[in-house]
Amino acid sequence: MTRLIFLGPPGAGKGTQAKNLAEFLYIPHISTGDILRQAIQDQTNLGMQAQSFMDKGELVPDKLVEDMVEERLKQPDAQTGWILDGFPRKVTQAKFLGELLINLREGGEKVINLDAPDAVVINRLLGRGRKDDTEEVIRRRLEIYRDETAPLINYYSDRQQLLTVNGNQSQEEVFSDLKNIIAA
Repeated sequence: MTRLIFLGPPGAGKGTQAKNLAEFLYIPHISTGDILRQAIQDQTNLGMQAQSFMDKGELVPDKLVEDMVEERLKQPDAQTGWILDGFPRKVTQAKFLGELLINLREGGEKVINLDAPDAVVINRLLGRGRKDDTEEVIRRRLEIYRDETAPLINYYSDRQQLLTVNGNQSQEEVFSDLKNIIAA
C-alpha cells in the first residue's frame, strides 16, 4: 500500500507530480486545499466552520484542518493508499498525523521532499502569470515555507522517512525518479 506525503517549496511541482503519481497508482491525491473547498461546497459541518473563518479573512485553525484530513483519510477510496499534498505544514501537524495513522492502524508512509532552488521556483511561479505572483510575494512565500515547513524535513529525516527528489528537472525526469522511489 502506497502512502506518500509530499513536501517542497511553492512552485517545486508538488501538485502536478502528486496528481500524476496518484493517477498512475490509482490512489487519491489528497490536497488540503481541495478538501477545504469540497467541504465548503458540500456544506459539511467542518466546511461551514472553515467558511466562517475564511469569511472573516482568518486562517482556518490547525484543529479544523486536522479534523478534515482525518475525515478524508477514513473514506473508502483512501484505504488502498493516498498521496497527501499540503499537509502537514508544521511539525505539530506531522505529530498529529503520525498519531492518527497509528490509530487508523496505518503506517509505512514515505515522505518525499521535492526540492528546487529558489531561483528556479521564482521563475516558474512568475511564469504562471498570476497577478498575485510578484517576485516580492513569491520571496515572502518562500520565507514562510522555510520558517514553518522546512523543519518538517528535519523531523522526517530524523525518523528515516524522508526521500529527496530533485525538482529542478523536467516533469518527466521527476516523475521517473518518483516511480523509482516507490518501487524501491
